[in-house]
Amino acid sequence: MMNNFPYETMQGRQDALERLDLRIYWGNYEIRVIRFHLTSFPPGKIVSFHKHAEFEFHFIPRGKGTVILVDEPYALQEGMFYLTGPEVLHYQEADPEESMDELCLHVDIRDLSQVQDSGQSPRPYADPWEAAEANDCIEKLRTLPLKPVMDTYRAMPFFLEAFNASQQKYLGLYTTIKNCIIQILLRAVRAYEPEPREAELPSRDMKAYRYQLALEYIHANSSGEVVLEDVADKLHISSRQLQRIIKDQGGGRSFSEILEDFRLQEVCRQLVETRWSIEKIAVQGGFSSGSYLHTVFRKRYGYTPSEYRRKNAKV
Repeated sequence: MMNNFPYETMQGRQDALERLDLRIYWGNYEIRVIRFHLTSFPPGKIVSFHKHAEFEFHFIPRGKGTVILVDEPYALQEGMFYLTGPEVLHYQEADPEESMDELCLHVDIRDLSQVQDSGQSPRPYADPWEAAEANDCIEKLRTLPLKPVMDTYRAMPFFLEAFNASQQKYLGLYTTIKNCIIQILLRAVRAYEPEPREAELPSRDMKAYRYQLALEYIHANSSGEVVLEDVADKLHISSRQLQRIIKDQGGGRSFSEILEDFRLQEVCRQLVETRWSIEKIAVQGGFSSGSYLHTVFRKRYGYTPSEYRRKNAKV
């Protein structure tokens, strides 16, 4: 008994994705979708020698047949993929006794970093990591061997995911379809890699990162009772480790000095922007009393909270 064909749902509207005017941006490239469909070749169907000016990705989800790439014939079977790049002459034929289905993605890829000479503006910004990956992928597409391989990294399911997004029209469908197209390109390239290649990802300076997270947490909670152990626990590190990070990244300031700085910044703001009493501002700012704030404030700035208010008040 024949297994269910996972792409059966695409049979009724084989050109649904082609009705969309898709121009997506990846790194410094514009990718214009020309064909994006499921098609079926009846037994013995022949598509004589032809070529395109753009890239065409051919995936065989079911059936078998033959492709001739330039002058080399190759047998096709379910699960295979091949790419015909710009100006590559090719011939397709379904098996004489068995039909062949094909998922086709036909795209024009334009390098926007090269458009200045034409008077057009290039894409204003591209994430450098994304741009590097896009460039690596597109450059490899230009040099892929002219022979079919198995769809080892399962690019085909992304045709179905893009189709379902176009039909269900859920929130984020455009981004979903864009990501599907990019995944098809990436997984097609990976299928030709002789062995998995270790890739890099952007990495953080963990000391600076944890210091910044600590500052954000201290600032957000400075009006309440916040202690070093609480912050360390939120960062999943020891109190001793956090102390070292603060000393290293904070210009020699201690945890208590940083907390006091944030509290005094808020006090100064309230003194300028409100008519609250000094006592209320002190308590709201995390100080135990107005008299204690008076002592700390005078020691830090050389004058009292009331004197600061008279000099800077806006209300």
